[in-house]
Amino acid sequence: MPPPAAGARVRYHARWVVPVATPPVERGTVVVEDDRIAWVGPTAHAPAGGRDEDLGGSILTPGLVNAHTHLDLTVMRGFLEDLPFFDWIRALTRARNDVLSESDLRDSAMLGIAEGLLAGVTTFGDTAASSGPFDAMREMGVRGIAYREVFGPDPAECSVSMEGLRSHVAAMRATATPLVRVGVSPHAPYSVSDALFAAVADYAARESLPVAVHVAESAEEGALVEQGSGRFADFLRSRSIAVAPRAATPMALLGAAGLLRAGTLLIHCVHASADDIHAVSNGGCGVAHCPASNAKLGHGIAPLAEFIAAGARVGLGSDSMASNNQMDILGEARLALLLQRSRPGRGAALSARAALRLATLGGAEALRLDADIGALAVGKQADMAAFAIDATHGPVTEPMTSLVFAPGLARAHRVIVAGIERVRDGAVMGFEPAIATRVAQTSSRLLQWRSSRTDR
Repeated sequence: MPPPAAGARVRYHARWVVPVATPPVERGTVVVEDDRIAWVGPTAHAPAGGRDEDLGGSILTPGLVNAHTHLDLTVMRGFLEDLPFFDWIRALTRARNDVLSESDLRDSAMLGIAEGLLAGVTTFGDTAASSGPFDAMREMGVRGIAYREVFGPDPAECSVSMEGLRSHVAAMRATATPLVRVGVSPHAPYSVSDALFAAVADYAARESLPVAVHVAESAEEGALVEQGSGRFADFLRSRSIAVAPRAATPMALLGAAGLLRAGTLLIHCVHASADDIHAVSNGGCGVAHCPASNAKLGHGIAPLAEFIAAGARVGLGSDSMASNNQMDILGEARLALLLQRSRPGRGAALSARAALRLATLGGAEALRLDADIGALAVGKQADMAAFAIDATHGPVTEPMTSLVFAPGLARAHRVIVAGIERVRDGAVMGFEPAIATRVAQTSSRLLQWRSSRTDR
């Protein structure tokens, strides 16, 4: 669908409008002018004029925010099942380097974005070692931050790693758009030296770049940082990289590098102490909580309730399809709620309203995009998702509860980004079916590669 004409007004009517920042509106309307929301309220009081779009019995929400993805790894869905974390990440790295081309990674990202759109996701916080997701987000017309990954566990290679990062970022920034921004991601404590963390922190501050870091994800990571032991430590020593205890916790390691600050997104944060949580909140960092990935890889249950109570900026992420198998942020909201309530003594740790907030406004806050998105409010960008719930699954008397506790019953049939429809009648606008075919062929190559290896 072409962009609306200048001054165009569209009135979206739905059985329920869920602004998130304010209470749900039964039989509500959202009026969009150009790329922004001009009015929200009961249909009976909506301003006249413009084109009417009747969404029927749908629940209309802000576009969902996936605060942490690896879109270019969508092709690895189901490829690395039931492996211990160290083996999983080593196999992932080898397969990506040995098999996947830049065009493969771009196709994979395009497919991942299409899946996200059909789940109501309009904004992605993506980390990648390629420009594939950045290019795909721009082409698909979604919103997001493309965090360019940098690696380098050997401090002697810090300058080389930074040279490469600066080059990649400069090229990406040249084609950044108002919807898709560029950031940087020093990958994780087991793949980045202290010197490289500090260098990235300085570079990002000087260039006003947002930062994303995987941190406090696993017990193995903690053993490396705190004791200089474990499988990551053994692997680094096998590469003649000196290993010793580095900090009291992985989060403290980032604090020493100057990264616990506004504009930093901390991914996972499963093994976070009370002091860590306090430092994250005080620093104004964002947190990307990935409950399905954390559980699937056996990392544990993150202290989500404690982060929220401390006032941290928390959103939800699916992580990659290599560690989750589906991009379903409403499903992540449900799992986050259930896991927190299952913790002893925390039966009321999280409400459905709070869980849906994590999937929308919370994610926007974590990415520091909340001035423009995350809620249906006058002046914000018109990023919206309409979820149809079949009448056989009704009645819907509490729309937020229905979306969170029964996410499988809801499917996005209309998705709008900055006032432009990206999904209509359950179809992704402009998505080429040939992309899915190519990704399936790439998946077959990955399986052939795996079967040919003797060290698997």
